[in-house]
Amino acid sequence: MSTLFIADLHLCPQEPAITAGFMGFLQRDAIHADALYILGDLFEAWTGDDDPEPLHNEIAAALKALQQAGLPCYFIHGNRDFLLGERFARASGMQLLPEETVLELYGRHILLLHGDTLCTDDQTYQQFRRKVRNPLIQKLFLALPLRWRLKIATKMRARSQQANQCKPEAIMDVNPQAVKQAMLHHGVHWMIHGHTHRPAMHRLDLNNSQAHRVVLGAWHVEGSMIKVSADAVELIPFPF
Repeated sequence: MSTLFIADLHLCPQEPAITAGFMGFLQRDAIHADALYILGDLFEAWTGDDDPEPLHNEIAAALKALQQAGLPCYFIHGNRDFLLGERFARASGMQLLPEETVLELYGRHILLLHGDTLCTDDQTYQQFRRKVRNPLIQKLFLALPLRWRLKIATKMRARSQQANQCKPEAIMDVNPQAVKQAMLHHGVHWMIHGHTHRPAMHRLDLNNSQAHRVVLGAWHVEGSMIKVSADAVELIPFPF
């Protein structure tokens, strides 16, 4: 009995090895779990559920097959695929969750989130995030022709990569106080997230009691999952 968590696969047609690794993970590991939680950035970019990219259909079909086999799959939006909507969710069988979700699992209360909201020292990113998460802005963007959206997304990714090269590494990691505030707000002693691409298991003091923050790795050269069971919480890297 175990539940699996993954994040930051950044699937795209240009990285077939990662896609193959994900398919292998679904067939080898996920199929035997109680549930699968994807904590954002499943895709490198998402410009709307109407994008006919074949990779999207391939991934939807693979996830749908798991659902039909009895494995529930849940999804929290990341900063790359926050526009993923109900149409793709239905096609893939995934259930969309709020950006901060508390899960009661094997006697633990665990806060799940993508992790970008914890990087509060990166004020430029947080300002950008507030803009693009505005429902009106999203509605206007999705009303544009797909070819325009694809061009805009390409330009935004290029600008983001250039900006990140100039930022100190420290401000792109989580803020410790933001972590504690989120855990206290939700009344939990466990947190699982991705986004930072810095896989680790952290212990912290929370009001004189021990708490834990577990960070998923990105799927660049190997896979990364967190396996939660009644006995343990494990951060597991694995080859594609």
